Amino acid sequence: MQKANQILQAIRKMGKQHIPLTRVYRSLYCEELYLAAYDKIRRNKGALTPGTNNDTADGFSLRDVQKVIALLRQERFYFRPSRRTQIPKKSKGTRPLGIPDFTEKLVQEVLRMILEAYYEPRFRDSSHGFRPDRGCHTALTQLKQKFTGTIWFIEGDIKGCFDNIDHQVLMSILSRDIHDGRLLNLIQRSLDAGYMEDWVYHKTYSGTPQGGVLSPILSNIVLHELDTFIEDELIPQYSRGNHRGMNRSYKHLSDAIARARKQRNTELAEQLVQERRQLPSGDPHDPDYRRLRYIRYADDFILGFSGPKSEAEAIKAAIGTFLSEKLHLTLSVEKTLITHARTKYARFLGYAVSVQQANDKMTRSQRTGVLQRSVNGNIRLGIPYGLVTEYAKRYYRGGKVVAEPTLLFNSDAHIIETFQQRFRGMAEYYKYAVDRKRLQKLKFVMELALVRTLANKYKARVSKIYQKYHSAMVVEGTTYKTLAVEVPTEQRTRLIYWGAIPLNLVKVGYDTLRDEKPFDLSLDRTDLVQRLQANTCELCGSHENIQVHHVRKLANLKQRWAGRKEKPEWVVRMIAIRRKTLVVCHKCHVDIHAGRPIPKSRRQSSGEPCAVKAASTVRRGDCEKVS
Repeated sequence: MQKANQILQAIRKMGKQHIPLTRVYRSLYCEELYLAAYDKIRRNKGALTPGTNNDTADGFSLRDVQKVIALLRQERFYFRPSRRTQIPKKSKGTRPLGIPDFTEKLVQEVLRMILEAYYEPRFRDSSHGFRPDRGCHTALTQLKQKFTGTIWFIEGDIKGCFDNIDHQVLMSILSRDIHDGRLLNLIQRSLDAGYMEDWVYHKTYSGTPQGGVLSPILSNIVLHELDTFIEDELIPQYSRGNHRGMNRSYKHLSDAIARARKQRNTELAEQLVQERRQLPSGDPHDPDYRRLRYIRYADDFILGFSGPKSEAEAIKAAIGTFLSEKLHLTLSVEKTLITHARTKYARFLGYAVSVQQANDKMTRSQRTGVLQRSVNGNIRLGIPYGLVTEYAKRYYRGGKVVAEPTLLFNSDAHIIETFQQRFRGMAEYYKYAVDRKRLQKLKFVMELALVRTLANKYKARVSKIYQKYHSAMVVEGTTYKTLAVEVPTEQRTRLIYWGAIPLNLVKVGYDTLRDEKPFDLSLDRTDLVQRLQANTCELCGSHENIQVHHVRKLANLKQRWAGRKEKPEWVVRMIAIRRKTLVVCHKCHVDIHAGRPIPKSRRQSSGEPCAVKAASTVRRGDCEKVS
């Protein structure tokens, strides 16, 4: 992957220096880029989901890459329409999801790699969605660290952002930075490909389809304009002063306390201290002090403002005007709210965000040794009211916790692990919530549903299930009661268990932002890429028309053929190498899907797995450097 690395590093360097991209279309002729793209998207669950032409990752070959490159050289590659399906939203309604064919995903992934290499150094630190080494927790970390002292939260949500991105606005932004008409035309073709719904073709006039590989990076490129507007115009306009002025009432009480202590009137001094503790030390209405902070994750953003509500409303109006006039997008009226930070909470990334106010919470300063209020003004991240009850509803029927019928025919280990993964996901996502222990209620409901599922499976009492699977585990010095089952494997016995997840608040270190760490663009040849480039069938040893056979899950393959004395050679081989892929020739691939055994005349004489050729002998496609 050396030349692919060189191409991406050169593009990244140009993006960092704000140099326009020219003649970058030639990078699309590099075979290594497609192999790296294939190796990434073939791992996704949707790699074997067909679009409109039954084109999936199964059967991928180097010949497919060469055909795509040949079409791109002649500028004759056109994106086929994606298959659209509707998926339900958590709120009412549905969300359209576009499913492209695998070849389209492959080309889009290469384009995404190029655009990400160029734009990633230019994106702002306030942006966290769909970016490497960033996510919800890094956004929450920045919120916790930088929004201290906020008075008003401005919650922002763009109405139908992905579906309403204006193609002309997007292409005008891209054309500022990319001076290569052929690459721009290719991106335009991907936007204009349209979609099929109920086998009826529809044109696309706006939007980047959700489900498309290019959609996240294209939406970030457009919304980067919003980041720039807020950080370069609004924040300087609504931020001034180094610190708040002294609160006069607080100062008068401080002087009175000093006089009382000088007169050795300790009773009066303590009374005045308690009275002063109810007042802020700084002037909350200081006209010479303002602060505005901003964080965005995809199309959701939040601003923290220290100042009067009238100015917060002006900020909201300015953002709405910019989105409407410059980006042709609309703020959602229902979801764009101005919330008082100390008395109410805002919603951001599923958390309840507010500012703490506890005048009686005191800690001693390590520097001065003086008792002082320690939490006032700090950001509080909590679990929204009603969320635990909402998640627990799926385990109730008729007001009682019941078994989950969809899991009854699975193994005990699979049932226990399914419940464990669900709860661990919740506990891990809300690890920053100060009231994380509220998940204990959900844990109780899920444990009861788990036990009743096992009891229903074996037609036994709940008490018998507890006796059968009862265990204990020590985590961070604490012993937890668990439900566990041992699963023997070839190498060791694996313990599958429920419980033993601490619900204590994670200490204030939080996830460290990795802005200082250089973004790693290096691409390595993985085992599958090396096997594919070896150009040898792993069943018969042929070197003609080599392609890759895919299965969704290796566990499903083992389950399907469990207990059979004779298994097909391809099943034995995949289980032996522990891979969901098998590099085979076209003839063997056809026999696999037809359920026919591999003829003896085509099998390897040795009967042993083919050795992968050394990396030095692997044939690579010609690549051209970006000028």
